[in-house]
Amino acid sequence: MKKIFIFICTFIVLYNQTLIAGNEEKKGQAGATELLINPWARSSGWAGANIAGIRGVEAIRLNIAGLSFISGTEVVFSSTQWMKGTDIKISSFGFAQNLGEYKGVLGLSIMAINFGEFIETTVDQPEGTGVIFKPQFFNMGISYAKTFSHSIYGGIVVRVISESIQSVNATGIAFDAGIQYVTGKKDQLKFGVSLRNVGPKMRYSGDGLTNKGSFLDANFTEAQSLNQRATPFEMPSLLNIGAAYDIISTEDGDHRLTAAANFNSNSFTNDQIQAGLEYGFKSYLMLRGGFDYQKNIFDKTLRTTVYTGPTFGLTLQLPFGKEKDKSFGIDYSYRATNPFDGTHSIGTALTF
Repeated sequence: MKKIFIFICTFIVLYNQTLIAGNEEKKGQAGATELLINPWARSSGWAGANIAGIRGVEAIRLNIAGLSFISGTEVVFSSTQWMKGTDIKISSFGFAQNLGEYKGVLGLSIMAINFGEFIETTVDQPEGTGVIFKPQFFNMGISYAKTFSHSIYGGIVVRVISESIQSVNATGIAFDAGIQYVTGKKDQLKFGVSLRNVGPKMRYSGDGLTNKGSFLDANFTEAQSLNQRATPFEMPSLLNIGAAYDIISTEDGDHRLTAAANFNSNSFTNDQIQAGLEYGFKSYLMLRGGFDYQKNIFDKTLRTTVYTGPTFGLTLQLPFGKEKDKSFGIDYSYRATNPFDGTHSIGTALTF
C-alpha cells in the first residue's frame, strides 16, 4: 500500500505543474464547472475550509483522504436550492463501506442537477417550437481511501461526468487525489492537500449540432445535413492546501472548537481563501461558520461571483445502538449570495 501513497503524492506534484493559479488569460475557458460546486450541507456550512480535517462521505468531493476514517458504513443524502430564486435544485447521494481492517474504504457519490423545463426555440421559430426539454447534468465518483499510518491518510477518485441538453451531449472523466496528515498529542493538528478535476478535454456532439445547408458550386438538388464540430473544453482543475487545529478539546469530549483554513488554487477562475470555525457539543450539536474570499469579493461592480463570502451551518446528530457507535444526523447550510436569496442545503447522514 505504500506504493499507492507514493502514487498519490506523485500524481499531485506532477499535475500541480500544469495548474496556473488564477490565470487572468484562462478565465472562463473551462467547462463542467458543476464540479466546483459543493453540494453537501455539512462541509459547505464553513465554506469548504476543512480540507485538512474533513471526514466521511463528504470527503469524496473535497479531499478523498478523509473517507478513510469511516469504520463501518455511511450513507448521506443532500438536497440543495442553488441560488434560491433560480429554481435550480441539486440532489446528491453518497455511500461508503469499510472493507475490513487494513483494507481501506470504498465509496460512491452521485450528484444530479435539475434546471427545470425549457422551451425549444429556433431561428425560424424564435417564439418556440412547442417542444419542452430538460437539461441533465450528472456526475458519479467511485473512490478508494486508505489509512497508511496513524498520521497519514490518502485516496483517489475516478469521476464520470455527463452533460446533455436537447440532442446534444458530452461525456468526460476526471480524477481526484488527496492526502491528510494528522499530528499532536490529541491529533489536534491536521494538514491536507487535494488535487481535483484532472482529466482529458470534453467535447459536445449530437444531432443538435447539425443543420441543413447547401454547397456552393455543387449540383445538389436537396439541402444537405451539415455537422458542426464543437470546440473541446478543459476540466476545471484546482489544488487545495489546508490546515485545521482544535483550539479547544476538553478531556471528556463535551466541547470542541476547531479552526480551519484552505487555499484554493484554481486554474480557470480566481483563487480562493476559505476560513471557518466549528463548535461541537459532544456528538449531538455542531455549529459552524466560514468565509470564502476571492478577488474583488467586496466590490459588487467587479465581483465575478454571486457569492459574497459568508457561510453558516449546523448539525443535529443522535447516537444510537447498544454501544452508541451508530448515529443519525441532520445537516443544514446557508451560503450568502447577491443577487438571489442564497444557497440552502439540507442533508441527512446515517452511520452504522
